[in-house]
Amino acid sequence: MLDIKHLRTLAALRDGGTLVEAARRMHLTQSALSHQLKDLEDRLGYSLFLRKTKPLRFTRAGLELLQLADDVLPRMQQCERNLQKISGERAGRLHMVLECHSCFDWLMPAINAFRDHWPEVEIDLSTSFNFEPLPALMRGDVDLVVTSDPAETEGIYYRPLFRYESLLAVANQHPLTQKERVMPSDLSNETLIHYPVDRKRLDIFEYFLTQAGVEPKSTRQTELTLMMVQLVASGRGVACLPNWALQPYLDSELISACKLGNNGVRPTLYAAIRAEQKEAPYIKDFLSQALENCFNHLAGIEPVAEP
Repeated sequence: MLDIKHLRTLAALRDGGTLVEAARRMHLTQSALSHQLKDLEDRLGYSLFLRKTKPLRFTRAGLELLQLADDVLPRMQQCERNLQKISGERAGRLHMVLECHSCFDWLMPAINAFRDHWPEVEIDLSTSFNFEPLPALMRGDVDLVVTSDPAETEGIYYRPLFRYESLLAVANQHPLTQKERVMPSDLSNETLIHYPVDRKRLDIFEYFLTQAGVEPKSTRQTELTLMMVQLVASGRGVACLPNWALQPYLDSELISACKLGNNGVRPTLYAAIRAEQKEAPYIKDFLSQALENCFNHLAGIEPVAEP
């Protein structure tokens, strides 16, 4: 009658506080999550939580199942890891490269948790400022690349992580804050601040400016997100960053953000790995932990189905 997915769903509902947030954490649509919960309640014959309450309140039956989830889920996860290690696949190498230079904040906790569970896996992390990461992945120099620019390459598998929205960061007093949407032509008189990587790996060029044939007045490069935000706040230029990376600075009202174009710019972030390593237990476990950390802590991201 009960399925492990039901326990995971209830735990996500408790931790997220709303159906919307629980669906995001479970990588489901809200309607799919609602259907799953209704099916469980119909099978059990009990309501598990009170609809339209803030904060969300669980019934006695729901609390009983949550206690079961808290007992069972961690033990199942640890048991799966132990079985993988018993099978002899305990050691390995996980050298990662980030094309998404805003990803350190959410990736580091996942790496720390992974290291605790897989101490015999050699871990390394770098950015791709000085080399092309995908050829390095194909050669076997690295093992995983976080990228928003997947290229059809034989032998490379792209695991979608999440979809996000790229926003234009501007100073609070900037005239663009008065516009509902920023169009490519609006940036022809702006200094664009960006990471020191090729244009084809920057959302603002790849999905917005280049296809419109627009060039910014000038550009300025920096490796640090915080430095980029400080330059924007002081009126030295504008910058394009993921919504989740900008959120702390928007919450503190250090800067403002504008939507790009009529439909927004919404890339998908991927983990690229060699197809031969797709089923490696330690890589699967790392991706699972990274995704869980993303959906627990990043605002404004959306799930993407695995192909």
